[in-house]
Amino acid sequence: MGVFWSVGIVVGVTSAAVGAMLLVRRRAPEGSVFEDGDRASGVFGVLATGFSVLLGLIVFLAFSSYDQSRTGAESEALLLAQQYETAQFMPAAVRARLGDDLVCYGRSVVEQEWPRMRAGTVGASRNPWGIAMFRTLETIDPKTAAEQSAYDRWLDQRANREQARNDRIHGAVGVIPTSLWIVLFFIAGSIFLYMLFFADSGERWFAQAMLMGSVVAVITATMLLIHFLDSPVRSHGGLQPVAMKRTLRVLAQERRDAGDRTRLPCDASGTAR
Repeated sequence: MGVFWSVGIVVGVTSAAVGAMLLVRRRAPEGSVFEDGDRASGVFGVLATGFSVLLGLIVFLAFSSYDQSRTGAESEALLLAQQYETAQFMPAAVRARLGDDLVCYGRSVVEQEWPRMRAGTVGASRNPWGIAMFRTLETIDPKTAAEQSAYDRWLDQRANREQARNDRIHGAVGVIPTSLWIVLFFIAGSIFLYMLFFADSGERWFAQAMLMGSVVAVITATMLLIHFLDSPVRSHGGLQPVAMKRTLRVLAQERRDAGDRTRLPCDASGTAR
């Protein structure tokens, strides 16, 4: 959902609420149906305060999920570049293979995993190039001190990369359950209906419109913000694989600097040849 759609939703919902308020105002008595305005305002304050506290907690939860996905994607890309450098200290027989698999891993993340994350179908699937690198790792028998150190370092980086990938995927699927959304809409609807009882035929129409419109606009905008943070991976306006694309450009440059002109075992989308 882009910015224009969000603005359109806020404007549309607010306009409908204002229209309902002005329609009810035509038959409302002067001073509203509440005989005791202070008591009615106190009850509304309780409703609004409870709703605002709940919204604040949900916004914090949704932002934490959004930040987890963003941090995971950046950490995964950084660790991929670090693993490429570590691979250069591995035994000569596997250096090129591990480096090529890392490039294919990054391509797979950008071209295959990211679209599946947007569609919500990534699930518990594994990156095939991560499995390929693990199988290559099983064949390594480090001899020198440098190779042994690189082997140990690779294992640490691999574990950290998998954790970063899990953070990226976990944050992308959202953390707010359906039941919580139902509660939010129920409370928002209750506040809207309660506001209609403040309709006052003796008050100017634009004051009544502002009374209803300001409340509904703020609630709608906040709920759209929660939806955005809870679904951070989207085609427009959401998280993009910028960090991984940057890492792929760095790895391509490092391969050229090393004089590596061999054909990668995958195509541009990360699919095995």
